[in-house]
Amino acid sequence: MSQRQLTPADYVAMLRRRWVLIAVLTLVGGPLAYGVSKLLPNRYKSQTLVLVDAPTVPSEVVRPVITADLNQRLASMQEQILSRTRLEPIIRQFGLYPKDVNLKPMEELVARLRKDVEVTPIEAMAETRSQELPGFHVSVTLDNGKTAQAVCATITSMFIQESVHLREQRSEDTTTFLSQQLADAKAKLDEQDTKLAAFKSQHLNALPDEEQTNLNLLNNLTTQLDAATQALARAQQDKSFAESLLAPQLEEWKTTQAGRNPNTLQQQLAALETQLTNLRARYTDDYPDVIKAKNDIAALKKQIAETNNPRSNSDDTNATTSIEPAQIQQLRAQIHAHEQAIAAKQAEQDQIKQQIAVYQARVQSSPAIEQQYKELTRDYQTASDFYNDLLKKRDQSAMATDLEHQQQGEQFRILDPANLPDKPTFPNRRLFALGGFVGGMALGFGLAFLIEVRDTSLKTEGDVEFTLHLPVLAMVPAIKSADGKRTQLDANSTSAGAGISAGLRA
Repeated sequence: MSQRQLTPADYVAMLRRRWVLIAVLTLVGGPLAYGVSKLLPNRYKSQTLVLVDAPTVPSEVVRPVITADLNQRLASMQEQILSRTRLEPIIRQFGLYPKDVNLKPMEELVARLRKDVEVTPIEAMAETRSQELPGFHVSVTLDNGKTAQAVCATITSMFIQESVHLREQRSEDTTTFLSQQLADAKAKLDEQDTKLAAFKSQHLNALPDEEQTNLNLLNNLTTQLDAATQALARAQQDKSFAESLLAPQLEEWKTTQAGRNPNTLQQQLAALETQLTNLRARYTDDYPDVIKAKNDIAALKKQIAETNNPRSNSDDTNATTSIEPAQIQQLRAQIHAHEQAIAAKQAEQDQIKQQIAVYQARVQSSPAIEQQYKELTRDYQTASDFYNDLLKKRDQSAMATDLEHQQQGEQFRILDPANLPDKPTFPNRRLFALGGFVGGMALGFGLAFLIEVRDTSLKTEGDVEFTLHLPVLAMVPAIKSADGKRTQLDANSTSAGAGISAGLRA
């Protein structure tokens, strides 16, 4: 049968022949599995639901310090809580596995409890399209319901405490780290500030911001130098003019020391009048030199009038004087005033030139100073921006730390406390019985098929024709027994009949 293709009729025939075996195994499998379930120890499962509450203050107002995904944090907390350090006290506290606590090492008991604890995240609703974890289930399966409830509650509280501790610790660590970095940044900023202040003090009035001011002052000084040069030239011209007037008058005075000559006075008067004419050509009548020339002319005219008086003339002839005339003294005074003015203008000119040299040096050194100033300013601005950024982050971290201390941040909230299971979750006897029925049926079908495959007897005409490769010319009828039931011949008879038919054909 294993060498030829089977038809549905063959399967039906096999089912008819082996239905007793299949029925027996099916009926026996259910009760047997139920009995086995009675032998297995009961397991009770306690479960709690923990929801993740969002912070009461929006993240736009106070930025949270912990930005890691909640799934990652939950996995990390799970590894910490299900470690031997955390589970061994629970085993000793609740007296778990009393039969094995003295026979097996603690590592095996911790691994056993770790398998009995299950943490299952809750998937967010597909309609919300949220990537945040809404919550998670904590379930504990043990041999005793009350113990499972107590252990489940303890582990759930450990998750909540670990979450609070983790958030507070990370917030405090972040604030401490930022405070240290802020102190270092402030020291660097103060150093850059000191360098910048020293540079400004060293290059006072030569900074890039004052370049235009220096240019304007340089232009003003150049204008002042031009004015001082022109004033110096005028003073020198006035001195030369006064000296030209003094020379002839002094010569005439020297020739008239023995006695006064009216002709000489007339010449002096003519010279003064000529000088007055020249001064009026250049200045107005209110100019001091013009007024002085008028006074000199009036005094000289008075002297000429006195000279023309005989009585006065005789007295003057008898007395000789070595005092210079007032006009000569005035001219000498003018020359002296002009010399002082020239000296003042020259000093002013030298001072202006020195100032021009200073401002020219500032303007010429401005590019190099500007480059150094830009480097110092850039370093200072970088340090200042870094300091301000750290200060802002430190303040945000401090607010986040206060938020965590006030329990206003992200929190784990128990929605469904750990339940007390009244029925064991394992074994499920109904499921065991159903599995026994299905398993017995499958075993019956499998054994029946295996028996049929290993059976070498010929039961149908097709078996005979397939085995002998010859057509059947005679048939062995079915023989009924004495009780009226129909029976079949055994394989030897059938084979003999087939042999007979084959012999007849030959």
